[in-house]
Amino acid sequence: METMNEEGREAIILLGHGSRVPGAGEDMEEVANRLKGKYGHPIVEICYLSRWGPHLPEAVQKCVHQGAQKVIVVPYFLHVGLHLVLDIPEILQEGSRKFPGVKFVLGKSLGFSETLVDLVQRRIEEAMEFCDVKNLILPSREEFPVPPGQSEFVPLLPDEAKKYRENTNPTGG
Repeated sequence: METMNEEGREAIILLGHGSRVPGAGEDMEEVANRLKGKYGHPIVEICYLSRWGPHLPEAVQKCVHQGAQKVIVVPYFLHVGLHLVLDIPEILQEGSRKFPGVKFVLGKSLGFSETLVDLVQRRIEEAMEFCDVKNLILPSREEFPVPPGQSEFVPLLPDEAKKYRENTNPTGG
């Protein structure tokens, strides 16, 4: 069963952030497989904004080469941030210039859903049986090197954050 509409064959791209941890995207891959099997989407690709890839432009090209006339990108992100507001739309606009006959749609992030509340409650219940973190044996940080010129975190001290919020949010909220 192929997903068709008045605009033609649809493709779905699940877009994750990316990680240096091997296998970090396996859950998203499983979601992609289930979307194909359970809902009959003929083209479902996964990609990542950063790290190893495949990256969004590669996934777009792959979808178009499979005959997609409409590409729906679903950000596999919980919260809206700069990637969703600027980075991803810019990449998709570039794709639309490269493939002008294809319609590109940016879906919403996973965000809030009552289903998410239920999932978090399930994770809380599962955690009741877990060990204290003092007993965890952690891998070495050397197993996950930070590429040159990048940092692991971008900390913003409370006073800096307050100034930033005041300067970027005129409503103060």
